[in-house]
Amino acid sequence: MCGIVGYIGTRQAAPVILDGLEKLEYRGYDSAGMAVYNGTSIEMVKAMGRLKVLFELTHGGETLPGTAGIGHTRWATHGQPSDLNSHPHMNTEGTISVVHNGIIENYIALKNKLLKKGYKFLSETDTEVIAHLLDYYYKGNPMEAIIKVMHRVEGSYAFGILFSEFPDRIFAVRKSSPLIVGQSKEGCFIASDVPAILKYTRQVCFIEDQEIVCLRRDGLKFYSVDEEEIEKEPVTIEWDTNAAEKGGYEHFMLKEIYEQPKTVFDTLNPRIRNNEVVIEELGMTDEEIRNLGKIFIVACGSAYHTGVTAKYVFEGMARIPVEVDIASEFRYRDPIIDENDWVIVISQSGETADTLAALREAHKRGSKVLGIVNVVGSSIAREADNVMYTWAGPEISVATTKAYSAQLIALYLLALKFAWVRGELSADELKAYIKDLRRLPDQIELLLGCKGRIQKFANRYIAAKDIFFIGRGIDYAISLEGSLKLKEISYVHSEAYAAGELKHGTISLIEEGTLVASVLTQESLYQKTISNIVEVKSRGAFVIAVTNEGNTEIEKAADYVVYIPQTNRYFTNSLAIIPLQLFGYYVAVGKGCDVDKPRNLAKSVTVE
Repeated sequence: MCGIVGYIGTRQAAPVILDGLEKLEYRGYDSAGMAVYNGTSIEMVKAMGRLKVLFELTHGGETLPGTAGIGHTRWATHGQPSDLNSHPHMNTEGTISVVHNGIIENYIALKNKLLKKGYKFLSETDTEVIAHLLDYYYKGNPMEAIIKVMHRVEGSYAFGILFSEFPDRIFAVRKSSPLIVGQSKEGCFIASDVPAILKYTRQVCFIEDQEIVCLRRDGLKFYSVDEEEIEKEPVTIEWDTNAAEKGGYEHFMLKEIYEQPKTVFDTLNPRIRNNEVVIEELGMTDEEIRNLGKIFIVACGSAYHTGVTAKYVFEGMARIPVEVDIASEFRYRDPIIDENDWVIVISQSGETADTLAALREAHKRGSKVLGIVNVVGSSIAREADNVMYTWAGPEISVATTKAYSAQLIALYLLALKFAWVRGELSADELKAYIKDLRRLPDQIELLLGCKGRIQKFANRYIAAKDIFFIGRGIDYAISLEGSLKLKEISYVHSEAYAAGELKHGTISLIEEGTLVASVLTQESLYQKTISNIVEVKSRGAFVIAVTNEGNTEIEKAADYVVYIPQTNRYFTNSLAIIPLQLFGYYVAVGKGCDVDKPRNLAKSVTVE
């Protein structure tokens, strides 16, 4: 959520900043702004609405000259979306400019202090407090002022700061909110995420909590909060730059749906060798795996849904008890974690605030933590005891698809590894599981070839007001994600229920014409779920079913059937989710929604 881009170098800064902010639009925002040093002073332009408004106001950055500047896309937290509340924010004299991601928790107390000192506020934001607080502490030394501010503020932040008295440098600071810096022959950059600067450099450094960076056109210097210089080695980003572009697809989401066969292959293939599961980054001995007491899986949103699937897989395959927690609740329920228990946290960005807080809570309780993340060098990747990367490449659309599929594969592999080490699988069973895993990319490709049928069906339900998803066991986990995809991007009210719970209240919501999506991939549960379909049909529902090839009995009960290829019962989520992703996508497109940037949502949720 929110995006920061800054540049200092030989180029004109404003066009570089606009280009970078465009690459961060997926993070979600409601306004945008820039501040550039024009040779004599800091000039600022900001506006509510999409980035194109700022682009038009500055003629693509041409009317904002200067080679040092900072920019921001804001997602409202303190104060409604408006021109005044947009970032950057400045001190009264206009000599200090700040952009900020995160939340300053004690901003009211700081603001009251500054009001007593005679400072005037123009906005409702917590960020303007930082601009005035910097002014209050500034006595000619930017570092001294920044460090004093860091000691006073509580909460999460990533700052980009310009001082007009020091136009040859930009300062960047972070605490619990992601920020990277990069360097090229033409200057230095700050950004919230890699895609913003990938066009200009592949050499990036990840800023740690409570670190300060001074950017000049010819280099970077890193400091601790004690003003001690820190040495950092840059990381080379290996992504193909085309991976962050649409590549001819109408939306990033559709492109990423179609990238899933490759994503699954890339996550899977390096970890299977000679019909064995090899996870070198696991960092656990076989004895530790055998002594595992319980696994806690902690995540948010779609990542949480992969955890719900994983509970069935780990418990059924490896016979290890699993608890799945929503990250924002984990640390507030006072979880009981024993020394032989293990915590797995899952996050695409590796920066999800609630998941990061859960990781730290697990560490406080003495547990080892495995992070399953996509972004190399992210906060969770750095703080977890061990990290398993999903190698999905950049995912731009706010609604996750390929990162979700990659997380599923990582969890399948872990379950197989644990089941084998703990003696729950024979060599032949392991070989059969691996064979089914290897077939998944081709099977997903096959399902993607049927998008035309899904699109036609989706077009019939563009005007739907309520849609219910039902399933049992792993099918319930699939339903959770199918429902979330639909509501995220189409704004259609959608809920997922364990099918057996219908009779405990939910069935009262079913009326003539209500669409019910039923998932039936667990053969042992076919008949029970078919009974639930009959229940909703008798009350006027129209039912679409997603089921395995060969389950033709479903055609007697459902109105419309989508078949998925046969695979092991534990791996069906990887296939059944594909038609549900496509359904959500085409409903949203048909309604004219902004599929890649749905309202009120952000890609990387870095505030609690």
